[in-house]
Amino acid sequence: MNLVLVKAEERYKEQITEMMNEWTASGEKIVPYAIRKADYHDFDSYISSLELKDVRNGKVPDSTFFCLDTDRNLVVGAVNIRHYLNEDLLRNGGHIGDGVRPSERRKGVATKMISLALDECRKLGITKVLMVCDKDNIGSAKSIINNGGVLENEIMCDGVIEQRYWIELG
Repeated sequence: MNLVLVKAEERYKEQITEMMNEWTASGEKIVPYAIRKADYHDFDSYISSLELKDVRNGKVPDSTFFCLDTDRNLVVGAVNIRHYLNEDLLRNGGHIGDGVRPSERRKGVATKMISLALDECRKLGITKVLMVCDKDNIGSAKSIINNGGVLENEIMCDGVIEQRYWIELG
């Protein structure tokens, strides 16, 4: 499995649509939020919704990448990187939101995808990355820990216990 992060482009429309269709059919919440906030069926509009450049309404600039397995030409997940943290993201959300399509879980995709996202964080000059996951999401916690995540604490957020991990980037 050879994974790379790519930006949404017309040439990846079929692979992204296939992943989103699978995820939608599963009935699970699609994560990160950035890839579900707009209708992917209108692909041009979808692409333009994926990145926030200006700061308003409590939002911060972000970048969204899709994780492509080049060996199979298959989009296996996505990451959204917030360029810095505001008060809300510091509490719950962090720098990186990530998700792996249902059929590709438990194959090491998340660990590698987070590693690639951390490389993108380095390019942005981020030296310490916060990642957050639900306490009961053991797979997500393992992927974060596999990338150097150190648990700082657990907090209650909307009735769910969230774990907050920090990753130091050298």
